[in-house]
Amino acid sequence: MSRTVVIAGGGPTGLMLACELRLAGVEVVVLDKLPEAPRWSRAQTFQARSLESFRQRGLDWFDDYGQARTYNFGLLELKDIIAPELVAKRVPQRDVEQRLEEHAIELGADVRRVHEVVGLVQDEDGVTVEVRTAAQEYRLRGAYLVGCDGGSSTVRKLAGIAFPGTSSSVNGITGDVELINPDKTAYGPRLTQGGVYAQIPMEPGVHRLTTMEFDVVPPSRDLPLTTEEFAAAVKRVMGIDVQLGERHLLSRFGSATRLAERYRAGRVFLAGDAAHIHLPFGGQGLNTGVQDAINLGWKLAAAVQGWAPPGLLDSYHEERHPVGARLTLNTRAQEALLHPLNEVQPLRDLFTDLLQFEEVRDYLVDVLTALGIRYPAPGGEEERARAHPLLGRRVPLVDLETPDGPSNVALTLHAARGVVLDTSGRGLAAAAAAPWAERVDVVVARPAEGLAQGVLLVRPDGYAAFVDPDGTDGPGLRGALGHWFGEGRPQPAVRA
Repeated sequence: MSRTVVIAGGGPTGLMLACELRLAGVEVVVLDKLPEAPRWSRAQTFQARSLESFRQRGLDWFDDYGQARTYNFGLLELKDIIAPELVAKRVPQRDVEQRLEEHAIELGADVRRVHEVVGLVQDEDGVTVEVRTAAQEYRLRGAYLVGCDGGSSTVRKLAGIAFPGTSSSVNGITGDVELINPDKTAYGPRLTQGGVYAQIPMEPGVHRLTTMEFDVVPPSRDLPLTTEEFAAAVKRVMGIDVQLGERHLLSRFGSATRLAERYRAGRVFLAGDAAHIHLPFGGQGLNTGVQDAINLGWKLAAAVQGWAPPGLLDSYHEERHPVGARLTLNTRAQEALLHPLNEVQPLRDLFTDLLQFEEVRDYLVDVLTALGIRYPAPGGEEERARAHPLLGRRVPLVDLETPDGPSNVALTLHAARGVVLDTSGRGLAAAAAAPWAERVDVVVARPAEGLAQGVLLVRPDGYAAFVDPDGTDGPGLRGALGHWFGEGRPQPAVRA
């Protein structure tokens, strides 16, 4: 039986998943049909939860990047009315991909470029993947196959997973171009009766321009783009003439919104754009894909290594499919705030008033950043109703004072293992968790500001799986450890 996980797609989602699996010691093969990562960056935004997730693995690559120029919901600006640390960073997707590919290879992942998945057959023991290169076709055996191969995912189609949703009604163009007369246009985004226009300086002389026109039949994505077509779109949207010089890249996009019916079909899984597509607002696709990978990685590793408890792999769909649904809902809601402007302006004015309420701002920021995600707690409805408010939520990355010196929650998660964090002062958690020592670390610390005192079981992805404020519920901790980390190893009896 193979103990390798095959990943189709070498973008941020696939590479993040490869890193997570290698941290757990699982063999990984990444197949990507492109000879190299794209030289340009479609997404430019890295959200707060993704930054936190990278810190959990010791990847502080983007902390010094500047903030996004605009941080909005449906072009209603949030940047000046929320905490600065919640504003997304301006991180080009290419930087994310390059860093992750280098890191995955350093960790031992087998990254194969110009290798395309063209077929698959799965059985009880694994998946046989048919791969095509420029010179040959071959078969690759894996325990599992994960499709991280984009919105037109071959893996999704081969696995027979439906992709329901809506088609695009937007003609979007974006690209990095030389703008000969930049003073004639305003930095964006700008909303007009004709559509949306945005302009962001990238480097001296080069700007990222974006236009979006509504209620049009989008041209074929395969139709070559020209600077003449782009300038004409700017004219229709903004009513101004722009002079475009050398183009560095032009690309089309639309508003098609689709969500995979299921994220798992036997031994085949979907993550990232293969599972969800939408209008590209705020880089949410990239960020949600990275979070998909972090959720799935430790669960797949548990299955490959033979200790996954029943239902652990199914919990990937149960937890992430609702996140995908929320993603597609919020992007469609943002689109609804834009057009037709003469009809939606009263709604935009009302939303502007609502943004004066802290609860509304918090809700929208939780949606955009993914900081507000709460995974369902095990058990029935009554048990879930009594659950601690932190259960199922991200554990704040606060500083800790341990017997070994200063630390922080992020540092405890660098190895992508589970963590029992005991700040109760009772010291009972270590004995309860001892049977799971091969999979879970115990960290004893003083009570920390911003973190509920007691005993927390933190999953490898940084979410709270058990909360005991008193630090006395040993049976409850053992039950949670068994639910998420399988059967523990029996401990030898201690003689009196």
